[in-house]
Amino acid sequence: MIYKRSSALFSEAERVIPGGVNSPVRAFKGVGGTPIFVKEAKGAYLYDEDGNRLIDYINSWGPMVLGHAYQPVVDAVIEKAKKGTSFGMPTEIETKIAELAVSMVPNIDKIRFVNSGTEACMSAVRLARGYTNKDKIIKFAGCYHGHSDSFLIQAGSGASTFGTPNSPGVTKGTAKDTLLAKYNDIENVKQLIEANPNEIACIIIEPVAGNMGCVPPNEGFLQTLRNLCDANNILLVFDEVMTGFRLAKGGAQELYNIKADIVCFGKVIGGGLPVGAFAASKEIMDYLAPSGPVYQAGTLSGNPLAMAAGLAMLTQLNQDAQVFNRLNKKTAYLHTGIANVMNKNEVVHTINRVGSMISVHFAKDAVVDFETAANGNNDTFKKFFHGLLHEGVYIAPSAFETWFITDALSYEDLDFTINAVNNVAKTL
Repeated sequence: MIYKRSSALFSEAERVIPGGVNSPVRAFKGVGGTPIFVKEAKGAYLYDEDGNRLIDYINSWGPMVLGHAYQPVVDAVIEKAKKGTSFGMPTEIETKIAELAVSMVPNIDKIRFVNSGTEACMSAVRLARGYTNKDKIIKFAGCYHGHSDSFLIQAGSGASTFGTPNSPGVTKGTAKDTLLAKYNDIENVKQLIEANPNEIACIIIEPVAGNMGCVPPNEGFLQTLRNLCDANNILLVFDEVMTGFRLAKGGAQELYNIKADIVCFGKVIGGGLPVGAFAASKEIMDYLAPSGPVYQAGTLSGNPLAMAAGLAMLTQLNQDAQVFNRLNKKTAYLHTGIANVMNKNEVVHTINRVGSMISVHFAKDAVVDFETAANGNNDTFKKFFHGLLHEGVYIAPSAFETWFITDALSYEDLDFTINAVNNVAKTL
């Protein structure tokens, strides 16, 4: 494929944007080469500035559950834009999407909208600290909850891609209040709680990790976390920025039948526009200003364009009872097809999948945490990434990212992808 236009655009961008990108993983540092500049997208496909068509498996990092430029979402945004783009005042549509979200997700009474997943997680932790009057939090190595200072302590995703999980600019004072646990290791969590009695406000976790590749929770892991939190007056925070409204109507809480105290959302809830949210019981949420003492605010929070897009997206997901079954079946089909051609070509690998999240790890052992994810062969992944790109298939340019399946993918697209993986596997 030819990427002359993308290369030229990247050179121009580097002159005025740090690294040429507005989010680090886009820069292809983890795989080498020049990033692809997208011109437009529709359904399951991206169309780049050089005229190439790519089958898309990142889907804007998750929100395009129903495909790019999904018409009801596009129509809703256009109609709302005609009436103004931002007011900084309450609007009826905020209440409508809040009512819908609360009705779809178990165990929440109230929801507060923000502008990103980072804001949602940052605000959820502040609320947990204010509610419990405790300072420390537990997070898991390899889980990424945005770029707030509290979370850039062995984060996954882009931080892992660059090999710099601890970011300069994060103070020692902030870092000391963030305790690191090993994903899927309940004994490690118990040790941290015992070593910090009555000091831990919350445990925050991706219930299905997506920032070290797709890493599912071991059987019983989430329930044991719930039990530990109950026994130690700790709030359990689910970061469902990726899993919310994707794995099920009610996200991972519904899928695993686990009740979190606070839930964070993003991506899907905005239908592709910048939106995040956090939600909890009435008792916890009423600790937020203006009802309570914990301050959180945002001029663009609940802006009408984002709310219109999100309402259109959630309405469709709520009305289409079979959408999650279709997503699961398509992802399982892709899983089986990739595994077959990898095995046929004797490529060492393991595949993780939960619902419509899936990732291929070039490791011989099971990938269950950040350490085992990091043991994958990154050189093989680089070849795999560029091979698929040449074949017309776009996956995340990092070994530490899950793939996201969209309902817009046809089985012909999936067969095309499996054939592309077969062609690339022959070269690995």
